[in-house]
Amino acid sequence: MKILVLFYSMYGHVYRMAEAVADGARAVPGAEVVVKRVPETLPREVIEKMGAVEAQKAFESVPVATVADLAEADAVIFGTPTRFGNMAAQMRSFLDATGGIWVQGALVGKVGGVFTSTGTQHGGQESTLLTFQVTLLHHGMLIAGLPYAFQGQTNNEGIVGGSPYGATTVAGTSGERLPGDLDLAGARYQGKYVALLASSLAANRAQMLDQMKA
Repeated sequence: MKILVLFYSMYGHVYRMAEAVADGARAVPGAEVVVKRVPETLPREVIEKMGAVEAQKAFESVPVATVADLAEADAVIFGTPTRFGNMAAQMRSFLDATGGIWVQGALVGKVGGVFTSTGTQHGGQESTLLTFQVTLLHHGMLIAGLPYAFQGQTNNEGIVGGSPYGATTVAGTSGERLPGDLDLAGARYQGKYVALLASSLAANRAQMLDQMKA
């Protein structure tokens, strides 16, 4: 069973969450977890002006994904920062190139999940997760969020990420806040949840698809 954690990160917050998601998925026996990133679309000079060069060194060795990686996985968990309440353009560009596997139905019946990061608590976390999930539904994926069984997301004692639609974190307006313990725990929970669902479904997916054709 192969679990792909696919992310885009500018300053490293989503990358830290991706690592936690992967850790959670690895806790499921039989799960082969791969972490990859989508291609960068911004020129180097723009990244320099945004002050992100040093932060990106932490994950520059992470392999860049291809569309074929999606088709080969039994489940995919996507991570993206929020851009005006939507996914980052880099992730959108990658997904816009998946028409070929959409035609093939390569993701139908597979589990998909999403996690995100925003600069503020009300910076569009839930709208990003929900609008991202629309693309996954078009591919026929089964959506796995972050159930309230993870009670950490009901904590009201401080700045805490988390949503029933997926794990989240708050980076701060200048990126000064790293994912907290509860944020990372939520990411691990979602990763494990997706892997457990994928484990239950993977063996029966081929039979399900055959029955849908009947």
